Amino acid sequence: MGEVKAMSRRAALGAPAALFLTAGASACAAQDQQPAARGSRLAARGSRLAARGSRLAARGSRTLVAYFTRSGNTRVIAAQLHRELKADLFEILPVASYPEDYEQTVEQARRERDVGARPPLKVMVPNIGAYETVFLCFPIWGETAPPVVRSFLAAHDLSGKTVRPVITHGGYGLGDSLAVLKSHAPNANLMPAFSMEADQERRTMTQVRDWLGQIARA
Repeated sequence: MGEVKAMSRRAALGAPAALFLTAGASACAAQDQQPAARGSRLAARGSRLAARGSRLAARGSRTLVAYFTRSGNTRVIAAQLHRELKADLFEILPVASYPEDYEQTVEQARRERDVGARPPLKVMVPNIGAYETVFLCFPIWGETAPPVVRSFLAAHDLSGKTVRPVITHGGYGLGDSLAVLKSHAPNANLMPAFSMEADQERRTMTQVRDWLGQIARA
């Protein structure tokens, strides 16, 4: 899985520095084309905006992208959100990694699901209270959210935060994953999920089995 990645970026809600530079350049142009008084006002406004942006940037990102992945599909989506939103990125990891073998992982996840297990987390978000929005990215395991995602929700208070689920699945839909999110984060503002089919690992194994079956029947 690799080590936890928690990369701070400038706040997605803060105005980008490029905007302030553009505003400053526009103010300079206005001084050449319009009365000096208005140019001064524009320049002063640009300075105020720049100062406000600096304050927001100093506060750190208010958006967190938290993700759990096994095959890497969900990581690709999480990384794109991280870049596009300039959000912080956090990988959800259990203390004991899941087996590398796909079918062993499926069986372990099934057992954990059936008993309602919450595997202990390797690390927690140290400043969860600083975030206003959490993009929670994970794959569907056994028609539900992976047990380690339940652990993440149980270990972090998301009350009052906007939670946007980003879910990958193997073609069978979301199962009861949204009900799991609601029950484990009852006081969060749960938004409609973005979901997509992205289970290449399972599909690859199915295709190989079909091929081997053709060989056996030949």
